[in-house]
Amino acid sequence: MHQPITGYHRDDEGHWVAQLACGHNQHVRHDPPLVSRPWVLRADGRAAMLGEVLDCRKCDAGEPPDDRP
Repeated sequence: MHQPITGYHRDDEGHWVAQLACGHNQHVRHDPPLVSRPWVLRADGRAAMLGEVLDCRKCDAGEPPDDRP
């Protein structure tokens, strides 16, 4: 299910995590060549992606919302 990004936080290891409108969290790592998300490395890049949608597999699985910091 596609859900818009509403915010971000860092996990315990310092990786960026997108907060989705559905209440789930999803890592948004820049890990080339497997995943290319250079926008996550800069504050203006993350801000520009607010409202963009990600595929939420937790919604597809019917999981409850995640805890947020």
